[in-house]
Amino acid sequence: MKQELEDLMADVKKTANKVRAKLKVIEQSIEAEEQNNKSSADLRIRKTQHSALSRKFVEVMTEYNRTQTDYRERCLARIKRQLEITGRTTTNEELEEMLEQGNPAVFTQGIIMETQQARQTLADIEARHADIIKLENSIRELHDMFMDMAMLVENQGEMIDRIEYHVEHAVDYVQTATQDTKKALRYQSRARRVSQFHSFKFTLL
Repeated sequence: MKQELEDLMADVKKTANKVRAKLKVIEQSIEAEEQNNKSSADLRIRKTQHSALSRKFVEVMTEYNRTQTDYRERCLARIKRQLEITGRTTTNEELEEMLEQGNPAVFTQGIIMETQQARQTLADIEARHADIIKLENSIRELHDMFMDMAMLVENQGEMIDRIEYHVEHAVDYVQTATQDTKKALRYQSRARRVSQFHSFKFTLL
């Protein structure tokens, strides 16, 4: 299970880096076309698609980061419970300080290794400590990439908001124009009927 978790984390990191690289290539291609004063419907579509993909990527990585953080908290809670079993009470702040020292022996000082349960408790604490260290390393490795993509999405957000604003107003304009056209056709039809009615009266007279 532990090896499987490590393999999954490595796969996520590898896949995330590939996705980021591809998004960067698309971004550079779009920027190159813009510098050449190329403006087309196809380019606008590509920009919108790139923005949507970037946002989705950030959403997925945010969820992954949240999952890592939750697992870290569960590991800390388990260490705390195991220490309580040995008769040692610690606060969350003390646990964080112990983690910063990076030495699992800090957690197990004073634990008497006379029983099998005590030895199992010690092994469990050390295993959870190792998991936390690996998680923190993974989070740090992905941090720069995450921030880079988050900044890109934030900048794109303003552009997308403007596009959506214009699209919404364009839709409103089309709907209004359609309604006006229907009204005009009704008025025209009504006027034609009135004109035909007067012509008919005139003929009778």
